[in-house]
Amino acid sequence: MNPRLEASIKNLPRTPGVYKFMSQRGELIYIGKATDLRARVRSYFSGTDPRPFVQILDRILGDVEFIVTETPKEALLLENTLIKKHKPRFNFMLRDDKNYLSLRIDTRKEWPRVEIVRSIRNDGAKYFGPYGSASKVRKTVNTLNRFFQLRTCRDSVLRNRARPCLQYQIRRCPGPCVLPVDPETYADNVRHAELFLGGRADELMGELTLKMNKAAEELEFEDAARFRDQMAAIEDSLAVQRTVQTSTVDRDVIGIHRQGESVALTVLRFRAGAMENVRHFFLSDQVVDDDAVVAGLLTQLYADRDEPPREVIVPLAPTDIEGCESALTELRGRGVKIIVPLRGDRSQLLNMACENAEHLLATHLQANDRNVVAHEKLASLLRLKNTPRTIECFDISNIQGNQVVASQVTFVDGQPDKKRYRRYRIRSVDGQDDFASMYEVLSRRAKRAQTNKDPLPDLIVIDGGLGQLGAACSAINSRGLSDYAIIGLAKSRAKGPNSEGETEHSFERAFVPGRKNPIEFRRASDARHLLERVRDEAHRFAITYHRESRRRETLRSELDGIPGVGAARRTLLLNHFRSARSVRNASLTELETVPGLPKAVAWSVFDYFHPGESDAPAD
Repeated sequence: MNPRLEASIKNLPRTPGVYKFMSQRGELIYIGKATDLRARVRSYFSGTDPRPFVQILDRILGDVEFIVTETPKEALLLENTLIKKHKPRFNFMLRDDKNYLSLRIDTRKEWPRVEIVRSIRNDGAKYFGPYGSASKVRKTVNTLNRFFQLRTCRDSVLRNRARPCLQYQIRRCPGPCVLPVDPETYADNVRHAELFLGGRADELMGELTLKMNKAAEELEFEDAARFRDQMAAIEDSLAVQRTVQTSTVDRDVIGIHRQGESVALTVLRFRAGAMENVRHFFLSDQVVDDDAVVAGLLTQLYADRDEPPREVIVPLAPTDIEGCESALTELRGRGVKIIVPLRGDRSQLLNMACENAEHLLATHLQANDRNVVAHEKLASLLRLKNTPRTIECFDISNIQGNQVVASQVTFVDGQPDKKRYRRYRIRSVDGQDDFASMYEVLSRRAKRAQTNKDPLPDLIVIDGGLGQLGAACSAINSRGLSDYAIIGLAKSRAKGPNSEGETEHSFERAFVPGRKNPIEFRRASDARHLLERVRDEAHRFAITYHRESRRRETLRSELDGIPGVGAARRTLLLNHFRSARSVRNASLTELETVPGLPKAVAWSVFDYFHPGESDAPAD
């Protein structure tokens, strides 16, 4: 296990929660639950777990993320929700895909009832749960039947009964199947059941108190006693009721934790009664108050992402809360409420969000400390004048000289700065020539630095050996730049078998201009892992761009095979539809409306992608 990953596991909290294993490519490969997050994750590396994927975990694991929960049962529910949403590669999924129990009320029916279901669907009904305990669900339904008197029979039974059932005899159902029942009274009972299941105790208890007092004033003591018993049962039930979320209202819960000028924000995203996603934000040099930080987050969080939910739960009121609500309502097109809860289910969710923010801030600050050490060691090993806070890495990607592209990634203080990523399509090189390609890329990069638009970083890393490094230095020098730090990072290579017959590999090597022998980095070196992270990100970014280029070229060249479409008409189609994929998916009517494209050619294009589907006349 590499030291960075080992340090991350060592800093995991000893609390219940859910952990997520991320591959070295950033792919989510496994989700698990734990009573003690640190102990559970460490157990994977004890050598006692026989599962096949655990045996290769040390080679493929890139990072461990976590979500803290209050109880192990909440971790169980959250694990189930996240597995079903993300379907990680190594998680076991039952073929029947069963869910935990939830409760459903379809208020569109004349006489709604409470149903126990295993899946939450977007069918217009209201759902409550999921619940981790079947006994808790039965107890909840029993309470509902006893005090809210909703029918329990299925629709088919309701329509075909000739006389009331036992539930009517024991006063747990008003008997709408055969008896005249006041629809307004029944609707009130349904609404009270929804308040009860939604955890809105204050609102429900307030209504029942008014009903009890009114019944007592009218000398309806039996009804007053029934309302009193309802209130007592509700208080007892709500005192122990706890699920990951007891409401199907879409909401985001924002937690915040501050340490000096460093602030961590956690956003728990709940949709349809289940946690869908967790996002984290780290801010440094924050001298403004927390209410301004929350206001800033709300302003930017939904600017270019999903629409705001119905509720946004925050730990404290943001500055100009009315203005924030108005802006979010305008983005959503419907009402958005910003809530600062003091108690109840919302408050418990807020505590969970703040606890996650606290743990993540501690982890982030510790990672920053390790980054400082790694940067200082790197400066010492490479004999640099300054600590390399800003590092750029360049990589070339191609397949047998086709679609040659390059990538530039930028890391600042050990973290990727994706706004400064760049992609290059090689223009001056035909075929596979990594040295010439690297020369072109660094020449173009140095040109930007020469005009002071984008100064060179503290350290330039070239993915390659002496040849690529020499080409890069020549390119930068040709632009008249001299004061820069650059290395070529070469992967370890096989040295041959050792005394036991196993193949030995050299250490990672860094080639430095003007130095004959490369600098070797030992496996446990923080400096080596810093450079590996930068190089692996450059490689990933280059491969992604190369695949996109190949895909676009494949689609583009596909147009060349259409009868009647030459270079000019291909350009005409691409300019109109923006991509070859859109040309392929265009209807015949859309093709016929392209300015300057003859109808016969439009028919030809449509027939090429949709043979036999058009009614174009034969030649």
